[in-house]
Amino acid sequence: MFFPSNHRVCEEQSEREKEMGESAAHSHRRDSRRWCLHGCLRLPLLPHLSHRVPVSIGGGRVWFRVSASLRRPQIDVSFLKRPNENNCRSPRQNGFSSLSTLENTPSTFVLLIFALNRLEDMNKQMLSCSLKGARQTTTVVATHARGSDQQVEVTYSDLKVVGNGSFGVVFLAKLQNESNEQVAIKKVLQDKRFKNRELQIMRKLSHPNIVKLKYFFYSGGEKKDELYLNLILEYVPETVYRVARHYIKQRQQIPMIYVKLYMYQLFKALAYIHGIGICHRDIKPQNLLIDPDTGVLKLCDFGSAKYLVKDEPNVSYICSRYYRAPELIFGATNYTNSIDIWSAGTVFAELLLGQPIFPGDSGVDQLVEIIKVLGTPSKEQIQHMNPNYKEFKFPQIKAHPWSKVFRATTPQEAIDLISQIIEYTPSARPTPQIACQHAFFDELRNSESKLPTGRALPPLDHPDVETSPIE
Repeated sequence: MFFPSNHRVCEEQSEREKEMGESAAHSHRRDSRRWCLHGCLRLPLLPHLSHRVPVSIGGGRVWFRVSASLRRPQIDVSFLKRPNENNCRSPRQNGFSSLSTLENTPSTFVLLIFALNRLEDMNKQMLSCSLKGARQTTTVVATHARGSDQQVEVTYSDLKVVGNGSFGVVFLAKLQNESNEQVAIKKVLQDKRFKNRELQIMRKLSHPNIVKLKYFFYSGGEKKDELYLNLILEYVPETVYRVARHYIKQRQQIPMIYVKLYMYQLFKALAYIHGIGICHRDIKPQNLLIDPDTGVLKLCDFGSAKYLVKDEPNVSYICSRYYRAPELIFGATNYTNSIDIWSAGTVFAELLLGQPIFPGDSGVDQLVEIIKVLGTPSKEQIQHMNPNYKEFKFPQIKAHPWSKVFRATTPQEAIDLISQIIEYTPSARPTPQIACQHAFFDELRNSESKLPTGRALPPLDHPDVETSPIE
């Protein structure tokens, strides 16, 4: 078994043409030259082979059939007489028209199959190139995110996928307006029976450290009853996760001024949403967007966010595992906004360590990782986390000194703040407002402080929007 060179395949084709007439040879060369571009496997030909290959051509689809038999000296290549939607769906019910006949050699059959499949790929590439050359625009009727439900026409172009997950798909697009700004379009499946909580919450938010919702619109899906919600959001190019990974790959530690800047802005965003009763419930590096030029951080992805109401139960299986507060692991359903503070503390620690501080493989293992650092929680601490938890059979492990958890070069102020945040008792954790007042952030309050690039720090205090949602 081997791949013959393209040169040898072309030589075989040329020898064949010498035995044909000039006109027939020209036609044959035109049809078969594409096959010369591809190698093939040297396989023994079976007594009879027949293979159907669908190929997209333009906006339609053509079915080819390649068949061969040891009892015949040729291989037949056929296609549907009148390829249309019905024909393409049921090729077996339609007659095939002969396209060309080639010599039945041990390699030619496989060569044709490879070539036809490759033709499909080439067509897709050509279509992609043509789309790049001619800008494709889409116009939708969307609703303004803020104020009334006024609808406007929104036109965008250059749509491409930049992220996907269980939540849906995120596209990058460019608005066709005066600004030509880039936007992110988050597309999620919408249950027609319920209102979308993320949409309801995002329409209420307006803060410099929270990603801005501009418009929203609905669209159909492939299935008859599918409905999708599309959120048109401001586009921020980077995330704390990718920034941190960049420094890890360079075997460098992220500059401390960036750690201070990112964490301060995160606490500002949390102070704002907690002030209006919203808990994010999924704080993690991937949900913290960063403008690499200005250093501005914006909290995004409110798909898990919720207004927390006292004495109203909530699901405990929430938040990404590495950043999940211990009360959630203990099954608490009456938790508070302090679960966001814990998550922020684990992000803080990850920026200092270069890796997650509690990398559990499961919910139980996550608790084990926490106990390794904080020690075994006392009965009182467990009661504060979940009053309904009755099992207290844990091995007694002493807390690991925080000074040994982090590098020797880690600022003492950073360790002090983290030790207050990563705390078993939810009510003992500082509020985001108190966290912002910590001495660790004093450098940000110095008017002469600058980014490593020499650029001034972004505005950090916005008293007019700290606790005022859009009505």
